[in-house]
Amino acid sequence: MSPTFSPWRLSVAPMLDWTDRHCRYFHRLLTRHTLLYTEMVTTGAILHGDQPRHLDFNAEEHPVALQLGGSEPADLAACARLAEQWGYDEVNLNCGCPSERVQRGAFGACLMAEPGLVADGVKAMRDAVAIPVTVKHRIGIDKIERYEFVRDFVGQVADAGCEVFIVHARNAWLQGLSPKENRDIPPLRYELVHRLKREFPHLAIAINGGIKSDEEIAEQLAHVDGVMIGRQAYHEPWQMAQWDQRFFGQAQSPVASREEVEDRWLDYLDRQVAAGRPWPQAMRHALGLWNGLPGARRWRQVWSDHKLKGLAPREVAKLATEARLQAAEIASQHPAFQAPAPVAP
Repeated sequence: MSPTFSPWRLSVAPMLDWTDRHCRYFHRLLTRHTLLYTEMVTTGAILHGDQPRHLDFNAEEHPVALQLGGSEPADLAACARLAEQWGYDEVNLNCGCPSERVQRGAFGACLMAEPGLVADGVKAMRDAVAIPVTVKHRIGIDKIERYEFVRDFVGQVADAGCEVFIVHARNAWLQGLSPKENRDIPPLRYELVHRLKREFPHLAIAINGGIKSDEEIAEQLAHVDGVMIGRQAYHEPWQMAQWDQRFFGQAQSPVASREEVEDRWLDYLDRQVAAGRPWPQAMRHALGLWNGLPGARRWRQVWSDHKLKGLAPREVAKLATEARLQAAEIASQHPAFQAPAPVAP
Protein backbone atom coordinates (compact mmCIF):
# COMPACT_ATOMS: atom_id res chain seq x y z
CA MET A 1 0.00 0.00 0.00
CA SER A 2 1.29 3.44 -0.87
CA PRO A 3 2.48 5.39 2.17
CA THR A 4 0.65 8.44 0.80
CA PHE A 5 -2.67 6.95 1.87
CA SER A 6 -3.94 7.77 5.34
CA PRO A 7 -4.38 4.69 7.57
CA TRP A 8 -7.93 5.99 8.12
CA ARG A 9 -8.73 6.34 4.42
CA LEU A 10 -11.32 3.55 4.64
CA SER A 11 -12.57 1.73 7.71
CA VAL A 12 -15.46 -0.44 8.88
CA ALA A 13 -17.25 1.01 11.90
CA PRO A 14 -17.32 -0.63 15.32
CA MET A 15 -20.78 -2.16 15.59
CA LEU A 16 -22.03 -3.80 18.76
CA ASP A 17 -22.91 -7.48 18.29
CA TRP A 18 -21.65 -7.32 14.72
CA THR A 19 -17.94 -6.59 14.32
CA ASP A 20 -16.57 -9.42 16.42
CA ARG A 21 -13.45 -11.38 15.47
CA HIS A 22 -15.38 -13.67 13.10
CA CYS A 23 -16.87 -10.72 11.25
CA ARG A 24 -13.49 -9.02 10.99
CA TYR A 25 -11.84 -12.17 9.63
CA PHE A 26 -14.54 -12.40 6.98
CA HIS A 27 -14.11 -8.74 6.01
CA ARG A 28 -10.35 -9.20 5.80
CA LEU A 29 -10.85 -11.84 3.10
CA LEU A 30 -12.36 -9.05 0.98
CA THR A 31 -10.01 -6.15 1.69
CA ARG A 32 -6.46 -6.17 3.02
CA HIS A 33 -6.06 -2.47 3.67
CA THR A 34 -9.37 -1.24 5.10
CA LEU A 35 -9.01 -0.54 8.82
CA LEU A 36 -11.21 -2.78 10.98
CA TYR A 37 -12.59 -1.96 14.42
CA THR A 38 -13.71 -4.15 17.29
CA GLU A 39 -17.09 -3.78 18.89
CA MET A 40 -17.01 -1.23 21.70
CA VAL A 41 -15.60 -2.89 24.83
CA THR A 42 -15.98 -1.16 28.17
CA THR A 43 -12.95 -0.54 30.36
CA GLY A 44 -14.69 -2.40 33.18
CA ALA A 45 -15.20 -5.50 31.06
CA ILE A 46 -11.52 -5.55 30.15
CA LEU A 47 -10.11 -4.77 33.58
CA HIS A 48 -12.46 -7.00 35.57
CA GLY A 49 -13.67 -9.56 33.04
CA ASP A 50 -12.38 -12.22 30.67
CA GLN A 51 -9.55 -10.41 28.90
CA PRO A 52 -8.87 -13.06 26.24
CA ARG A 53 -12.55 -13.13 25.29
CA HIS A 54 -12.59 -9.37 24.86
CA LEU A 55 -9.13 -8.85 23.36
CA ASP A 56 -8.14 -11.92 21.34
CA PHE A 57 -8.14 -11.51 17.58
CA ASN A 58 -6.79 -13.29 14.52
CA ALA A 59 -3.41 -12.15 13.24
CA GLU A 60 -4.95 -11.85 9.76
CA GLU A 61 -7.15 -8.98 10.98
CA HIS A 62 -4.41 -6.33 10.91
CA PRO A 63 -4.79 -3.40 10.67
CA VAL A 64 -7.26 -3.63 13.55
CA ALA A 65 -8.25 -1.13 16.24
CA LEU A 66 -9.76 -1.62 19.69
CA GLN A 67 -12.64 0.68 20.57
CA LEU A 68 -13.00 1.48 24.25
CA GLY A 69 -16.01 2.69 26.19
CA GLY A 70 -15.10 4.51 29.37
CA SER A 71 -14.33 7.86 30.93
CA GLU A 72 -11.93 7.31 33.83
CA PRO A 73 -8.43 8.34 32.59
CA ALA A 74 -6.54 5.77 34.68
CA ASP A 75 -8.79 2.93 33.46
CA LEU A 76 -8.48 4.10 29.86
CA ALA A 77 -4.70 4.18 30.17
CA ALA A 78 -4.62 0.67 31.64
CA CYS A 79 -6.81 -0.65 28.81
CA ALA A 80 -4.73 1.15 26.19
CA ARG A 81 -1.62 -0.59 27.56
CA LEU A 82 -3.39 -3.92 27.26
CA ALA A 83 -4.47 -3.08 23.70
CA GLU A 84 -0.86 -2.37 22.77
CA GLN A 85 0.37 -5.53 24.51
CA TRP A 86 -2.25 -7.60 22.69
CA GLY A 87 -1.02 -6.20 19.38
CA TYR A 88 -3.74 -3.77 18.32
CA ASP A 89 -2.75 -1.10 15.82
CA GLU A 90 -4.84 1.67 17.43
CA VAL A 91 -7.03 2.40 20.42
CA ASN A 92 -10.20 4.41 19.86
CA LEU A 93 -12.38 6.18 22.44
CA ASN A 94 -16.14 6.03 21.92
CA CYS A 95 -17.73 9.47 22.30
CA GLY A 96 -20.65 8.76 20.03
CA CYS A 97 -22.83 5.93 21.37
CA PRO A 98 -26.19 7.29 22.62
CA SER A 99 -27.61 4.21 24.36
CA GLU A 100 -29.08 4.58 27.85
CA ARG A 101 -26.81 1.84 29.18
CA VAL A 102 -23.77 3.73 27.97
CA GLN A 103 -25.12 6.99 29.37
CA ARG A 104 -25.55 5.34 32.77
CA GLY A 105 -21.86 4.50 32.60
CA ALA A 106 -21.14 8.18 31.88
CA PHE A 107 -19.42 7.58 28.57
CA GLY A 108 -20.27 7.46 24.88
CA ALA A 109 -21.96 10.48 23.32
CA CYS A 110 -22.60 12.21 26.65
CA LEU A 111 -18.82 12.72 26.89
CA MET A 112 -19.11 15.39 24.22
CA ALA A 113 -20.49 17.63 26.97
CA GLU A 114 -17.26 17.10 28.92
CA PRO A 115 -14.39 17.76 26.51
CA GLY A 116 -12.02 18.32 29.43
CA LEU A 117 -12.63 14.79 30.71
CA VAL A 118 -12.15 13.39 27.19
CA ALA A 119 -8.92 15.37 26.88
CA ASP A 120 -7.69 13.93 30.18
CA GLY A 121 -8.49 10.41 29.00
CA VAL A 122 -6.75 10.94 25.68
CA LYS A 123 -3.66 12.36 27.38
CA ALA A 124 -3.54 9.43 29.81
CA MET A 125 -3.71 6.95 26.93
CA ARG A 126 -1.20 8.89 24.82
CA ASP A 127 1.23 8.87 27.75
CA ALA A 128 0.74 5.13 28.19
CA VAL A 129 1.17 3.81 24.64
CA ALA A 130 2.95 4.44 21.35
CA ILE A 131 0.07 3.31 19.11
CA PRO A 132 -2.37 5.96 17.81
CA VAL A 133 -5.12 7.12 20.16
CA THR A 134 -8.21 8.26 18.24
CA VAL A 135 -11.69 9.51 19.09
CA LYS A 136 -15.01 8.71 17.43
CA HIS A 137 -17.76 11.21 18.15
CA ARG A 138 -20.89 12.96 16.84
CA ILE A 139 -21.29 16.51 15.53
CA GLY A 140 -23.44 17.40 18.55
CA ILE A 141 -25.75 16.13 21.23
CA ASP A 142 -29.49 16.65 21.65
CA LYS A 143 -30.55 20.00 20.17
CA ILE A 144 -27.07 21.52 20.19
CA GLU A 145 -26.54 22.08 16.47
CA ARG A 146 -24.00 24.91 16.49
CA TYR A 147 -20.81 24.14 14.60
CA GLU A 148 -18.88 25.83 17.40
CA PHE A 149 -19.84 22.98 19.78
CA VAL A 150 -18.08 20.27 17.79
CA ARG A 151 -15.27 22.64 16.80
CA ASP A 152 -14.46 23.39 20.43
CA PHE A 153 -14.71 19.71 21.37
CA VAL A 154 -12.22 18.74 18.67
CA GLY A 155 -9.94 21.65 19.50
CA GLN A 156 -9.74 20.84 23.21
CA VAL A 157 -9.21 17.11 22.66
CA ALA A 158 -6.61 17.81 19.96
CA ASP A 159 -4.70 19.97 22.44
CA ALA A 160 -4.39 16.84 24.60
CA GLY A 161 -2.61 15.03 21.77
CA CYS A 162 -5.36 13.40 19.70
CA GLU A 163 -4.55 13.69 16.02
CA VAL A 164 -7.35 11.57 14.52
CA PHE A 165 -11.10 12.19 14.79
CA ILE A 166 -13.78 9.97 13.26
CA VAL A 167 -16.93 12.04 13.06
CA HIS A 168 -20.42 10.61 12.75
CA ALA A 169 -22.15 13.44 10.90
CA ARG A 170 -25.35 13.37 12.99
CA ASN A 171 -26.26 14.66 16.41
CA ALA A 172 -26.85 12.08 19.14
CA TRP A 173 -30.21 12.61 20.79
CA LEU A 174 -29.70 11.34 24.31
CA GLN A 175 -33.38 11.44 25.20
CA GLY A 176 -36.35 10.14 23.21
CA LEU A 177 -34.57 8.07 20.55
CA SER A 178 -33.28 4.51 20.60
CA PRO A 179 -29.74 3.77 19.38
CA LYS A 180 -31.27 2.46 16.14
CA GLU A 181 -33.28 5.64 15.66
CA ASN A 182 -30.16 7.67 16.42
CA ARG A 183 -28.56 6.10 13.34
CA ASP A 184 -31.33 7.36 11.06
CA ILE A 185 -33.45 10.19 12.44
CA PRO A 186 -31.05 13.05 13.34
CA PRO A 187 -30.21 14.67 10.00
CA LEU A 188 -26.85 14.15 8.35
CA ARG A 189 -24.78 17.33 8.12
CA TYR A 190 -21.66 16.44 6.18
CA GLU A 191 -20.73 20.07 5.70
CA LEU A 192 -19.84 20.40 9.40
CA VAL A 193 -17.31 17.58 9.10
CA HIS A 194 -15.86 19.14 5.95
CA ARG A 195 -15.54 22.42 7.81
CA LEU A 196 -13.67 20.69 10.64
CA LYS A 197 -11.10 19.47 8.13
CA ARG A 198 -10.72 22.96 6.68
CA GLU A 199 -10.26 24.52 10.11
CA PHE A 200 -7.99 21.72 11.45
CA PRO A 201 -5.92 20.81 8.37
CA HIS A 202 -3.20 19.24 10.52
CA LEU A 203 -5.62 16.67 11.97
CA ALA A 204 -6.82 13.48 10.29
CA ILE A 205 -10.60 13.78 9.95
CA ALA A 206 -12.68 10.78 8.86
CA ILE A 207 -16.42 10.94 8.22
CA ASN A 208 -19.10 8.40 9.13
CA GLY A 209 -22.86 8.20 8.59
CA GLY A 210 -25.14 7.25 5.72
CA ILE A 211 -22.40 6.73 3.14
CA LYS A 212 -23.07 3.69 0.96
CA SER A 213 -21.79 3.62 -2.61
CA ASP A 214 -18.20 3.76 -3.82
CA GLU A 215 -19.13 6.97 -5.61
CA GLU A 216 -20.23 8.50 -2.30
CA ILE A 217 -16.99 7.35 -0.68
CA ALA A 218 -14.95 8.99 -3.43
CA GLU A 219 -16.97 12.18 -3.11
CA GLN A 220 -16.29 12.37 0.63
CA LEU A 221 -12.57 11.68 0.17
CA ALA A 222 -12.37 14.91 -1.79
CA HIS A 223 -13.14 16.73 1.49
CA VAL A 224 -11.76 14.61 4.34
CA ASP A 225 -8.98 12.13 5.05
CA GLY A 226 -11.11 9.04 5.48
CA VAL A 227 -14.52 7.41 5.33
CA MET A 228 -15.92 4.96 7.86
CA ILE A 229 -18.62 2.62 6.56
CA GLY A 230 -21.04 0.89 8.92
CA ARG A 231 -24.09 -1.21 8.09
CA GLN A 232 -23.45 -1.04 4.34
CA ALA A 233 -20.22 -3.01 4.72
CA TYR A 234 -21.99 -5.61 6.83
CA HIS A 235 -25.03 -6.08 4.62
CA GLU A 236 -23.26 -5.75 1.24
CA PRO A 237 -19.80 -7.15 1.98
CA TRP A 238 -18.87 -7.92 -1.64
CA GLN A 239 -18.60 -4.18 -2.20
CA MET A 240 -15.40 -4.26 -0.14
CA ALA A 241 -13.71 -6.58 -2.61
CA GLN A 242 -13.07 -3.62 -4.93
CA TRP A 243 -11.81 -1.19 -2.32
CA ASP A 244 -8.12 -2.18 -2.37
CA GLN A 245 -7.97 -1.45 -6.08
CA ARG A 246 -10.16 1.62 -6.17
CA PHE A 247 -9.08 3.38 -2.99
CA PHE A 248 -5.62 2.00 -2.12
CA GLY A 249 -4.02 1.78 -5.54
CA GLN A 250 -3.57 -1.99 -5.56
CA ALA A 251 -3.14 -3.78 -8.88
CA GLN A 252 -5.76 -6.39 -8.04
CA SER A 253 -8.33 -7.37 -5.46
CA PRO A 254 -7.53 -9.92 -2.74
CA VAL A 255 -10.13 -12.30 -4.18
CA ALA A 256 -11.30 -12.93 -7.73
CA SER A 257 -14.84 -14.11 -7.03
CA ARG A 258 -17.49 -14.69 -4.38
CA GLU A 259 -16.87 -18.42 -4.83
CA GLU A 260 -13.25 -17.90 -3.77
CA VAL A 261 -14.35 -15.92 -0.70
CA GLU A 262 -16.81 -18.64 0.24
CA ASP A 263 -14.18 -21.37 -0.10
CA ARG A 264 -11.67 -19.51 2.06
CA TRP A 265 -14.39 -18.72 4.59
CA LEU A 266 -15.27 -22.42 4.77
CA ASP A 267 -11.65 -23.13 5.70
CA TYR A 268 -12.12 -20.72 8.60
CA LEU A 269 -15.38 -22.38 9.65
CA ASP A 270 -13.66 -25.77 9.56
CA ARG A 271 -11.02 -24.43 11.94
CA GLN A 272 -13.73 -23.15 14.28
CA VAL A 273 -15.35 -26.59 14.39
CA ALA A 274 -11.99 -28.25 14.97
CA ALA A 275 -11.48 -25.90 17.94
CA GLY A 276 -14.84 -26.94 19.39
CA ARG A 277 -16.73 -23.76 18.44
CA PRO A 278 -20.14 -23.93 16.73
CA TRP A 279 -19.89 -22.61 13.18
CA PRO A 280 -23.25 -20.71 13.13
CA GLN A 281 -21.79 -18.17 15.54
CA ALA A 282 -19.33 -17.14 12.84
CA MET A 283 -21.46 -17.84 9.77
CA ARG A 284 -24.07 -15.21 10.63
CA HIS A 285 -21.58 -12.53 9.60
CA ALA A 286 -21.19 -13.91 6.08
CA LEU A 287 -24.86 -14.23 5.13
CA GLY A 288 -24.69 -11.15 2.90
CA LEU A 289 -22.00 -12.56 0.60
CA TRP A 290 -24.31 -13.25 -2.35
CA ASN A 291 -26.63 -10.30 -1.78
CA GLY A 292 -27.78 -8.68 -4.99
CA LEU A 293 -27.52 -11.83 -7.10
CA PRO A 294 -30.28 -14.31 -8.05
CA GLY A 295 -30.50 -17.13 -5.53
CA ALA A 296 -28.97 -15.15 -2.66
CA ARG A 297 -32.11 -15.45 -0.58
CA ARG A 298 -32.25 -19.24 -0.87
CA TRP A 299 -28.54 -19.47 -0.02
CA ARG A 300 -29.12 -17.47 3.17
CA GLN A 301 -32.15 -19.57 4.07
CA VAL A 302 -30.21 -22.82 3.86
CA TRP A 303 -27.34 -21.48 5.97
CA SER A 304 -29.88 -20.18 8.53
CA ASP A 305 -31.83 -23.45 8.80
CA HIS A 306 -31.48 -24.54 12.43
CA LYS A 307 -32.01 -28.18 11.42
CA LEU A 308 -28.68 -28.12 9.57
CA LYS A 309 -26.54 -26.77 12.39
CA GLY A 310 -25.29 -30.25 13.26
CA LEU A 311 -23.77 -30.76 9.81
CA ALA A 312 -20.21 -29.89 8.83
CA PRO A 313 -19.89 -26.45 7.20
CA ARG A 314 -18.98 -27.88 3.81
CA GLU A 315 -22.02 -30.14 3.82
CA VAL A 316 -24.24 -27.13 4.42
CA ALA A 317 -22.31 -25.16 1.81
CA LYS A 318 -23.06 -27.84 -0.79
CA LEU A 319 -26.77 -27.68 -0.01
CA ALA A 320 -26.75 -23.88 0.00
CA THR A 321 -24.95 -23.65 -3.34
CA GLU A 322 -27.33 -26.15 -4.94
CA ALA A 323 -30.29 -24.14 -3.65
CA ARG A 324 -28.78 -20.87 -4.84
CA LEU A 325 -28.06 -22.14 -8.34
CA GLN A 326 -31.49 -23.74 -8.62
CA ALA A 327 -33.21 -20.52 -7.54
CA ALA A 328 -31.04 -18.52 -9.96
CA GLU A 329 -32.01 -20.88 -12.79
CA ILE A 330 -35.72 -20.50 -11.99
CA ALA A 331 -35.32 -16.74 -11.83
CA SER A 332 -33.63 -16.68 -15.23
CA GLN A 333 -36.53 -18.58 -16.79
CA HIS A 334 -39.27 -16.77 -14.87
CA PRO A 335 -37.99 -13.30 -13.89
CA ALA A 336 -41.14 -12.51 -11.92
CA PHE A 337 -40.86 -15.64 -9.80
CA GLN A 338 -39.78 -15.32 -6.17
CA ALA A 339 -38.99 -18.49 -4.24
CA PRO A 340 -41.26 -18.71 -1.18
CA ALA A 341 -39.75 -18.15 2.22
CA PRO A 342 -39.73 -21.20 4.48
CA VAL A 343 -42.50 -21.45 7.04
CA ALA A 344 -41.22 -20.95 10.57
CA PRO A 345 -41.52 -24.11 12.68
